[in-house]
Amino acid sequence: MSTTAPPSARPDSHDGHDSRDSHDSHDGRDSHDSHDGHPLRRATDRDTEHDPARPRPMRRAGDVVVTCRTVSLVVPARNEARNIPWVFEQIPRCVDEVILVDGSSSDATVPMARHCLPTVRSVAQRGPGKGNALRTGFAAATGEYIVMIDADGSMWPGEIPHFLHFLDHGYDFVKGSRCIGGGGSLDLTRVRSLGNRALLTVANRLYGARLTDLCYGYCAFRRSFLDALDLRSTGFEIEAEMIAHALRSGLRIAEVPSLELPRRSGRSHLHAVADGRRVLRTLITERPGARPSATAPAEEPR
Repeated sequence: MSTTAPPSARPDSHDGHDSRDSHDSHDGRDSHDSHDGHPLRRATDRDTEHDPARPRPMRRAGDVVVTCRTVSLVVPARNEARNIPWVFEQIPRCVDEVILVDGSSSDATVPMARHCLPTVRSVAQRGPGKGNALRTGFAAATGEYIVMIDADGSMWPGEIPHFLHFLDHGYDFVKGSRCIGGGGSLDLTRVRSLGNRALLTVANRLYGARLTDLCYGYCAFRRSFLDALDLRSTGFEIEAEMIAHALRSGLRIAEVPSLELPRRSGRSHLHAVADGRRVLRTLITERPGARPSATAPAEEPR
């Protein structure tokens, strides 16, 4: 998996392309080829095809390496006018469609988005909460791949090509992780970190998974699996619901390193304790074998 440099260290981050091959940096082989056209091998090199520690996605009959696809970027926003210019400036050229989901902003979020990117599609959010915002954006997306990103500047759009790489090579759902090599967080408080680890442990045990991060909403997936994800949540817990339903549906999931940046300006809409309870309830009610949960939330969505 490719490591990612923060935008401050990437003057050419506008197009989001990394000059290093993502495979060369991890397979431990020499970059020089032998005379017969095959890469030279070291004595410590080994075949990882059947290594359970490095599982590979199972191939379907119609799987091919994708070289041309359309990408929709969904950006939920409420009163993010001061952050939109930086976020939109960093969007790489591989994105074909940008959908701004406006949550009844009282500032100039929508005009600013149109000023920065005249081709942006602005849609009004259906109902309160981040879950409603994302579901609105997903329904409006037309690309074969959908990427979701926050509008506060905490997620660098320059990482998008790394997510697309794994979708191109057979995975169905790709999520960012702050907890693997090349990832990290410049904004994770101690309370949020402890909560994330606790919820991650619950998720891995209930779903038989080996994820390294849970409460992080930088994700990409194939739009053809939107129905399989069966999203119903209205608040921040939608991120956990997406992962739970992807695991329950048997989708091929990959994690890529991601660096969480501090919010550029404004105040976060996240409430760690209340939203953590909603995530925990979602993980429990959506676990394999559980009864279908009610669609109405027990608490007012944020």
